[in-house]
Amino acid sequence: MNTTEIDHVAIAVADLETAIQHYVALGGRVVHRERVESDGIDEVLLQVADSYIQLVSPYDQSSSVARFLQRRGEGLHHIGLRVPDCAAAIQELEAEGFELIDHVPRPGSRDTLVAFVHPKSANGTLIEIVQEQQH
Repeated sequence: MNTTEIDHVAIAVADLETAIQHYVALGGRVVHRERVESDGIDEVLLQVADSYIQLVSPYDQSSSVARFLQRRGEGLHHIGLRVPDCAAAIQELEAEGFELIDHVPRPGSRDTLVAFVHPKSANGTLIEIVQEQQH
């Protein structure tokens, strides 16, 4: 898979506003905020160099992030890897035997295309494949 860089590191948090303050104090700069209806979360992206820290917090208590927080508490939720072509990356990963959550790219936040690799195939870490759209 042609990974061009780490797109983001996502951290599940219970209190989004407090977490924003912490990560701004650590040097992050808020560059994007969005409610992702399809995932039941509010997210904030803080830019650090050419990558992001993504803070995710559930507004829907039946969301996967809400379940994650109930099981594991706050902390690392997933790692996003940037690729030039999400569909091609999915095909490559399937050919390599990875277990995928998404078999076709779907819309992500900030107008990206994304697909997730199951943690069973990535040493217990959820991996998000991210393609930035060209406009």
